[in-house]
Order: sequence, then structure tokens, then C-alpha cells
Amino acid sequence: MKETKDALRASMAPELQTSGWLNTPQPITLDSLRGKVVVLHTFQIFCPGCIQMGIPQAQRISQEFDPNRVAVIGMHTVFEHHEVMGRDALEVFVYEYRLRFPIGIDKYDGPAQGVPLTMRAYQMQGTPSLVLIDKGGRIRLHKFGHVSDLTLGFSIGALLSEETDEAPDVTADPGTDAGNAACDEDGCSI
Repeated sequence: MKETKDALRASMAPELQTSGWLNTPQPITLDSLRGKVVVLHTFQIFCPGCIQMGIPQAQRISQEFDPNRVAVIGMHTVFEHHEVMGRDALEVFVYEYRLRFPIGIDKYDGPAQGVPLTMRAYQMQGTPSLVLIDKGGRIRLHKFGHVSDLTLGFSIGALLSEETDEAPDVTADPGTDAGNAACDEDGCSI
């Protein structure tokens, strides 16, 4: 599994597979964001680590960086408690937390159960997960759990300073193989 994840990080970011969007008038594609650094934060509305760290961090990034250079995208990617984390609950959550950045709803290949398509394509281990995509569309950071603001700010700045065609400096996710779903203050794992 590690070799597969390393290969994923060295490659072009898979397109987001969504069933809907919030906070944007039209669906967003990664191709439409070429030339910008993309910060993809995945979350679930009942994930403690997402609420305490991931979502506030995404809000800070969207407020601090120029939206013409850095695109912050939220991805509601539900792999547990499907029956209570649907679109209606997400809309209330986004309104109550005053989230302003675009948020995609991860799509399933059938009924809302199991692991959704974008989460599978990115081989995510749980939520929150952070994916940094460079201006050329390559995955440069793929991390399950919290990334410090200092580390993330530095990483975004480094990507902003690069020319689009530079070779990627891949950062690995030191996570473990997925097991049963479990949540704690750092996040929720599959």
C-alpha cells in the first residue's frame, strides 16, 4: 500500500468526484484551478479533529491567501454515519460555522454507504485529510490528521514561489494502514 500511495503523491491529482457543491455558483474542477495552489481539506461534520482543527485551518487559509493564487476547497467525505450526515445536515453546518470557501460533497458509486469516490481515488485514511496540489496539478502533500499552520503556510508559500513546470518534491503521509472507523480529538480514521 505504501508504494501505491507514494506513486499517487508523485502524480497528477485525480479529479474531484462530487454529487453537489456549496458556496459556489457552479461545480469546480481541478483543471479549472490550474495555475493556482489548491488546498483540499476533507472533513465530516461530526469529526472532532475536523471541527477543532481542520475546518478552522481551512477558514484561516481562505482568509489569509489571495484567492487568485490559492484555492481552498472543502470536501465533505463521509465514510461512517451516512444516515445523519447528508446534504441537509451539511448545509446547516456550513451556515452555522459561517464557512465561505467552496465545499464539494464526495460522491458514491451507488447508495451513500462505505467510502466515497474522491476519498478512494486519493487513498485517504480518514478525516481530516489535507492535500496540497501545485500549480501544475500535481499532489505535493497528502496528510491524514492535523498539519500545523506554520508547516502548511510554509508549504503553500514554497509552492507559490515555484514555476509551474518544476519537478515535485513529494511529501509522504506517515500514516498507518486503514482499520476500523475510530474518532478522537485528532480526527476520524477509516
